[in-house]
Amino acid sequence: MTDPTGDGRAGSHRGAFGEFGGEAGGFIDRAFREQIVLVGVATPAQPAAAVEESLEELARLVDTAGADPVHRVLQRRDRIDPATYVGRGKAQEIRDIAEEHDADTVVFDDELSPAQQYNLEGILGRTAIDRTTVILDIFARNASSMEGKVQVELAQLRYRLPRLRGSGYRLSQQAGGIGTRGPGETQLEVDRRRLLRRINTLERRLRDIRRHRGVQARRRQRSAQPTVAIVGYTNAGKSSLLNALCGAEAHVEDRLFATLDALTRRLDLPGGEIVLLVDTVGFVRKLPHEFVEAFMSTLEVVVDADLLLHVVDASAPDCGGQVEAVRGVLQEIGASKVPELLVFNKLDIAGGVEYLLAANPGSVAVSAATGAGSEHLAAVIGDRLRAAASTAEFVVPFSRGEVMAGLHRSSQVLSQTATGDGMRFLVRIDDASAARFADFRCPGAGNARRTGSGQ
Repeated sequence: MTDPTGDGRAGSHRGAFGEFGGEAGGFIDRAFREQIVLVGVATPAQPAAAVEESLEELARLVDTAGADPVHRVLQRRDRIDPATYVGRGKAQEIRDIAEEHDADTVVFDDELSPAQQYNLEGILGRTAIDRTTVILDIFARNASSMEGKVQVELAQLRYRLPRLRGSGYRLSQQAGGIGTRGPGETQLEVDRRRLLRRINTLERRLRDIRRHRGVQARRRQRSAQPTVAIVGYTNAGKSSLLNALCGAEAHVEDRLFATLDALTRRLDLPGGEIVLLVDTVGFVRKLPHEFVEAFMSTLEVVVDADLLLHVVDASAPDCGGQVEAVRGVLQEIGASKVPELLVFNKLDIAGGVEYLLAANPGSVAVSAATGAGSEHLAAVIGDRLRAAASTAEFVVPFSRGEVMAGLHRSSQVLSQTATGDGMRFLVRIDDASAARFADFRCPGAGNARRTGSGQ
């Protein structure tokens, strides 16, 4: 499959937290939990308090991946060392700490360059990996659908490609004859070409999935069913909220990245409207760029949504930092302009929710675990969608029943009245659908109009 360790060997491999093998990188638990040393570096651009918070989250990630953090190292530097991330002297100190705790692996809180990883493993005498590797390992463990597995494998391969390390002339393919003497194609080049072929195959699969999603999106637009996407930090309670609102049975677990695959359910709003509620993968600080690239086919549902339910864990010590981390990812995928509704979850265990609501006008507090506030949230969702929609009036002759049926399919009919000229419809409709019925627009009604900003 891939060469995760960067030594030029393709095929199944044993990673830092388990064994990956097969097409999508399936996860097999070891019979023991590995001992892990965590390392973070504080710089003027990244204060020590922020690094400590990040290391705490990294410890949870490592635990989710099936290993035990046994020691944390926080170093203060003016800048990151380009060769070894922490400096050679500190690396030797970390080696002694790892030996003292009998640690199998050292995990660094920031992404390591291929050169840094190579140099660190030489000094430490053991595996050196970064936060990105841990997150990808968790993805491989939790992916269940075919799409999720393809996306995870693609993210892994894109991350590992620049980290391939061959064996030089020793594995070269030798040739004879004039013009062919000398080293031939090295094992490194063979492995790189193999990975690139696999990446191209996976990208083609995801393009097919994206086209399929586009067809589904056009069908949703024709059926005039708005889409509401649930986004938020990992473990904020997104799947629990989906269950509370829709009576769904989405998988819920108190662990990071328990849900990777998007799940869509129908939600009946108090006003009678029907919307599609989509649960999406959670975000996290320092989310790997490979993740965003590979999961774009899933994240497109966020970009195309009519409203985002941004779920926030109100009990988290730094929920404000989590909000900013999620908004950073939304900016990266092009969804920053989609209307957002902040939903502070875990009302049953959080304190100071009133302060959060006052600091974020228009936000809602709920408890997905107990269902408290879910009815109010559904009402607010309906209000936001109605405020963001366009309305238009059409007059359809009584003899054009197929046009009336088309309006019902393509819009939300707010009212219909019989007149001398035909049936007058007041509808909430998107611009593309409204253009199909332009010949029947009510005289003097003009273009479809917005009834609110949606914010």
